[in-house]
Amino acid sequence: MAKVTRDDVARLAGTSTAVVSYVINNGPRPVAPATRERVLAAIKELGYRPDRVAQAMASRRTDLIGLIVPDTRQPFFAEMAHAVERAASERGKMVLVGNANYEDEREVHYLRAFLGMRVAGLILISQGPSEHAAAEIDTWDARVVLLHRRPDAIDDVAVMADDVGGAQLATRHLLEHGHPYVAFFGGLEETPKSGDPVTDHVKGWQRAMQEAGRSTEGRYFQAPYNRYEAYPLALKLLESPDRPPAIMCATDDQAIAVLRAARELRIDVPGELAVAGFDDVKEAALTDPPLTTIGSDREAMARTAVDLVLDDGLRVAGSRRERLRQYPSRLVIRRSCGCGG
Repeated sequence: MAKVTRDDVARLAGTSTAVVSYVINNGPRPVAPATRERVLAAIKELGYRPDRVAQAMASRRTDLIGLIVPDTRQPFFAEMAHAVERAASERGKMVLVGNANYEDEREVHYLRAFLGMRVAGLILISQGPSEHAAAEIDTWDARVVLLHRRPDAIDDVAVMADDVGGAQLATRHLLEHGHPYVAFFGGLEETPKSGDPVTDHVKGWQRAMQEAGRSTEGRYFQAPYNRYEAYPLALKLLESPDRPPAIMCATDDQAIAVLRAARELRIDVPGELAVAGFDDVKEAALTDPPLTTIGSDREAMARTAVDLVLDDGLRVAGSRRERLRQYPSRLVIRRSCGCGG
């Protein structure tokens, strides 16, 4: 069967191929309503599908946005990717998602692949120090927006939550329940010392503890970000004779591992152990008991990232601080902290 072309559509609609292009691309010139209806009817009758690759070659820009995340198996990144897709759809764009798997080489691989496809822009949830990613972005002179995390090596506009303030809120709340101290569970030796949300969660925990006159010495426990690898470490921590009375976790996924370990060891939460997480993933409301955590407006953050990557007028050419869009964090109180809600 012969491929339907734009000429076929123009012939059936009784108009020019230029007018067909204006209808398909919604511009750049206006088309009379009656003519637009004829073109759309011809497209439907013939089953015409625009050649997006050819359009991209002509315009040097596709209707795609690239999104690179560390790992969509983790609920936070999956939910953030979903929010970006919804925001992009509102702007008539589609999203290509690449999983860096917390590997520098894979992050650069997706950067190179997506930019080679001439995406309209790229949203990067970086996974590490990202020096190689920064070099790749400079090579392509790419339009990039950082989301959730802002590594020192990449000096682009960023959309982030108030991670320090959020961790302070959660730690203060646990201390207000009368616990002598709050331990911190999360982060790894290789976690960057700046520009990483988990590092900021540690800072927020430290500040709240210091404000309350409590020592943090020996109360920080490293653990991977995902529940599966964090779980055996949570078991080890809760089995120890010096089990903490309250734990602030760097991520909800880690907090879910702590709750699972507590259940296996028959430790009552929150009666014998208070737990709080960070991210407010949807699953946090369904844990047993439901998880107290820190949330932010992911939908608004995703929408801002999409707008920034598409609209030159929104991008600020100022200092690093001026190019940061920061959203407030909020305390989401459920039962794992000891509250009755």
